[in-house]
Formats: sequence, structure tokens, C-alpha cells
Amino acid sequence: MIRVAIVEDEEAVREQLLGYVQRYTRQYGTTFEVRTFSDGVEILEGYRPVFDLILLDVEMKHLDGMETAQRIRALDSDVMIVFITNMAQYAIKGYAVGALDYVLKPVPYFAFSQQLQKAEEQLRRRTRHYLAVPVEGGLRRLDTSRIYYIESEGHRVRFYTEEGDFAAPGALKALEEKLADRPFARCNSGYLVNLAQVQAVQQNTVQVGPYELQVSRPKRKSFLAALTDYIGGDGL
Repeated sequence: MIRVAIVEDEEAVREQLLGYVQRYTRQYGTTFEVRTFSDGVEILEGYRPVFDLILLDVEMKHLDGMETAQRIRALDSDVMIVFITNMAQYAIKGYAVGALDYVLKPVPYFAFSQQLQKAEEQLRRRTRHYLAVPVEGGLRRLDTSRIYYIESEGHRVRFYTEEGDFAAPGALKALEEKLADRPFARCNSGYLVNLAQVQAVQQNTVQVGPYELQVSRPKRKSFLAALTDYIGGDGL
């Protein structure tokens, strides 16, 4: 469930955006909890950091979107903000309040749906997922987002992470199954790569953090398909 606030002083546009959210749910199955506000003052009254995403009109009569965003950001450092505006120059100002992006009016559904997809991806990346890895003398709790890749070493595996590398007993196949709902894919039979750490792909290699790994011919198609799916089909 993604919690969304729509802040827009034009009733017709509020209804349009609400309809777009409902259309997105029908198309992709993502569920939303949506609240609408007709003014920046209204959302700020008793504001609590309960929203994942705020769709914020820039030009409003009582309190404009930029000022509203600044006040929200002082209370909530995590919420994603997407500006709805008539003029692109407002987008540059949006970076000062950490805006995710902006959409120009009149708002087309496709551009709007792209922002919802981007917000979904941001939320997925924020969600922490841990592995309990057996090490000598006990277990190590490993944040999977900090893994670059995992290498098969016979009856052991080696984790290459942002904190360094270490080996543990286990099989790559078993880890691949444990990480099935996370952004991991094999670039060859011996490496399981964290797609969130991929920086570039060349003809037969992939840059994963500081490491350059070989992409095998049998795994190339499925690996690139998984990477493209992860980054939303936009390519590198």
C-alpha cells in the first residue's frame, strides 16, 4: 500500500489525478491510499509524516507549492514530492526541496504513470532486507542492498559487500532462491549480482560497484532482461 497525498486547488485536476491513480491500480495492481487537499495550508495543518508520495501543485492561491514543500520538508525528510506545474522552470527550484520530479500540466496519463513507477521503485529500494549468514562462531546479519555480488566457491560462497568480502558455507543456488524476490540475477553460472549495484554493461562485462565481472553467453539474455526489468525498461 502506497500512501499518496494530492494537493491541488483545481477540483477538476484533483479528480483527474485521482482517476489516474485508480487507472494505474487497474493496470499494474499496485494499491494506494489517497487523500486529497485543496490547498497547501490544508495539508500542513497538523501535518504528520504518514505519506509516501505527495503530488503537489505549484501555483495555489493561499500558499504556493514551493513554500508548502519547504515547510513539509522541515517536518518530513523522507516523503517523495512530485510537482504538478504549468511551467518547467519551477522544476529547477524543486531540487532545493529534494523533489523527485515534476509533471507539466495538462497532465497526460503516461507521464503521470511514469512518476508513480519511479516512486514505487524508490520505495522498494528503501525497504531493507537482511540475510542471516552462517559464519564461524555464529551468524552475520547482512543487509542485501549492500551486497555487490556473491560468488560460488564449491561448497562455500563469497560475499562481496560495501564492508568488504567474506566467505561462508552454502550454495549459490540456495541463496538465489532466498533472494528470489530481491533484485539479484546471475551474469554467469558462478556470480549472483545485485542489480541495484550495476553501474554499466559492456559487450561481455558488467561493472558492479568497483568490480568488473564477466557476462557469459548463456546468461547474457536473461541477465539483461532482469536488469532492464529492474530499471523500468529505460535502459542504462
